[in-house]
Amino acid sequence: MDMTPLQLIKNEYPNLPPQLSGLNDLSNNLWWSWHPAARMLFKKLNRQAWKESSHNPVLMLRQVPREVFDSAVQDPQYMRHYNSVLAQFQKDLDPKEGWLSENMMNPNHFPIAYFSAEYGLHHSLPFYAGGLGFLAGDFLKECSDLKVPLVAVGFMYPGGYVHQHIREDGWQEDFGRLLDREAASISKVLDNDGKPIVVKVPLIEPPIYVTVWKIEVGRIPLYLMDTDIENNDLSNRKISEYLYIGDVEQRLRQEIVLGIGGSQVLEALGITHSVLHLNEGHAAFALVERIRDRLQGGMNHEKAFEEVLNTSVFTTHTSVPAGHDVFPFELMEKYFHAYWPALGLDRESFFRLGIHPDWPSSGFNMTAFALRLSGYRNAVSKKHSKVSRQIWQPLWPALPEKLVPLDFVTNGVHVPTWIDPKMLLLFDKYLGPQWLEDHDNPALWELVDDIPDEELWKTHYWLKIKLIDAIRERARKRWAEDRINSSLVLSGGTLLDHSVLTLGFARRFATYKRADLIFHNLERLKKLLNDPWRPIQLIFAGKAHPADDPAKRLLQKVFHAARNPDMGGHIAFVEDYGELMAQYMTHGVDVWLNNPLPPNEACGTSGMKAAFNGIPHLSIWDGWWIEGYNGKNGWAFGKKEIPGDRDEADAEAIYDLLENEIIPLYYAFSGEGIPHAWVKVMKEAIKSAGQKFSALRMVKEYISKFYANALKKP
Repeated sequence: MDMTPLQLIKNEYPNLPPQLSGLNDLSNNLWWSWHPAARMLFKKLNRQAWKESSHNPVLMLRQVPREVFDSAVQDPQYMRHYNSVLAQFQKDLDPKEGWLSENMMNPNHFPIAYFSAEYGLHHSLPFYAGGLGFLAGDFLKECSDLKVPLVAVGFMYPGGYVHQHIREDGWQEDFGRLLDREAASISKVLDNDGKPIVVKVPLIEPPIYVTVWKIEVGRIPLYLMDTDIENNDLSNRKISEYLYIGDVEQRLRQEIVLGIGGSQVLEALGITHSVLHLNEGHAAFALVERIRDRLQGGMNHEKAFEEVLNTSVFTTHTSVPAGHDVFPFELMEKYFHAYWPALGLDRESFFRLGIHPDWPSSGFNMTAFALRLSGYRNAVSKKHSKVSRQIWQPLWPALPEKLVPLDFVTNGVHVPTWIDPKMLLLFDKYLGPQWLEDHDNPALWELVDDIPDEELWKTHYWLKIKLIDAIRERARKRWAEDRINSSLVLSGGTLLDHSVLTLGFARRFATYKRADLIFHNLERLKKLLNDPWRPIQLIFAGKAHPADDPAKRLLQKVFHAARNPDMGGHIAFVEDYGELMAQYMTHGVDVWLNNPLPPNEACGTSGMKAAFNGIPHLSIWDGWWIEGYNGKNGWAFGKKEIPGDRDEADAEAIYDLLENEIIPLYYAFSGEGIPHAWVKVMKEAIKSAGQKFSALRMVKEYISKFYANALKKP
């Protein structure tokens, strides 16, 4: 079935000569973002322009003068590279059958619809807040690589997520930055008359309208809704302004638009889907819209509910109560009183779909709602499935906890996106040039042992220098452009040292993630930081939610430690953490630190990204690390359950591991300057990540466990 809309308004470049016209299509498809050869095609045009555009080809191509293109056309080497990349691009976008249709699916089936509130694809498209969004982005990229017939739906947030500056008192200052839609790989979807498509969200008053944008993620179309149009009143125009709106009523309206409006958008585009996959509960109203659609088509009530149940997949990503949206019943009645009759339900029967039996008066719980109406349900790690069955067992009161129908697919990361190009070249050399095509094969990763220690160490050290240089440059620019206090520049990382053992802590700041745990015993930490022969240094990055003052106070504590001279300049807090800095950090630190309060870590993927780049994990016994730790690929602590406050015990475990194992191992350099024992741990980190934690393995599991079965349903 043709899923291509009639028309798109794409970015165009008047200076681009016909000989390089392929750069137009290439820049408008995010395929370039996970193919180093494609990125190099833009970089070779003009390295400075590539840097100034923050690695955004759309912005860069708009700024490059005609003579730069003319020079490239006259360069035989550049044109050979250009033709090679374009040939691979066209091959990958070839619509022939892919892995799913070849192995499990009738190619005549309609596509799978994937709904998510956020997508982390590239920093030029800031439609993400953290791990959930990057997981969704990695999922789409891997589906493109596997040629899975999938269409994705989300929001085009012109304000994105919050940006962050740190004030002189260490308090996070939130600010917005509107997306320049003409300087990103995004296109406006038009109707038959060449006008922007406008879709009305049904049965919701006052009426809400959306227009539609499209991002091409390789072969996967991602359609993003935008309420900032003249058809809407001012309040409705702001529904899609920012990711994760704090106001409860506006948040409900946002989720109505995502689920119900998103379903209507697919219908308006002529896209019929076979299976619905919800990435968290934000889009769960898509389930009832699927039911309503079948009832309108003449299907009886029981059959409509059964068919939707049997063809819907729901993935829950959190064990933290605040991570599950719960809306007051009075708000639900305000917006759904005209909707539930269309489902053949009354008020009470509709509300029962969203009630958690243990907290019936708390409100309409979107996770409970999605669990009841989805026949395929999964957590995102083995441990998370156990915790989730405990939380949601009351929905199945007749079943013992171990039989609660909630499976798991442990998250994975998109390898081509998150492995640094220099590391990719190393893998090409020792794992074979076609290794990416088979990188979920565990046997392949045993070849990592063939990489000479010197080559792996030199590659890592180069990436570490690149990270620290990028942090220094960011601090310098902030000082030069905003005239900030010099203490902010120093705490931003200008005193970092390439030769020092470097721990990285970068993630969303939430209190349960305990960013300040390593500061529990300051005197002991100072000795580690300031050891004259074997010092350590810490790099922190992350944002607190604008409404989360406890998390902001936690961040403030970390910042004050970074600016404290007693720490010797060995702590840095990097402002405005996003995808680009995430790339630098997961490529360049020496150890990835992770110490949330268990069992709140549903999975965690940042440590996987680091491990693929040879960075060992130092983590508490929670999330993916329970499945990933093998005793040789990093360090684990906190396995024993501790009642009450466990901060002291966990902090002491970190200090002990640093003092007794990690620091001595790192600084045990040979006469040639290579820490061979450390490199052995690096290789184990790569091997263990490759064997279990790729998005290739993850997507294949979703297909075999859920999609293939759902597609068999009548």
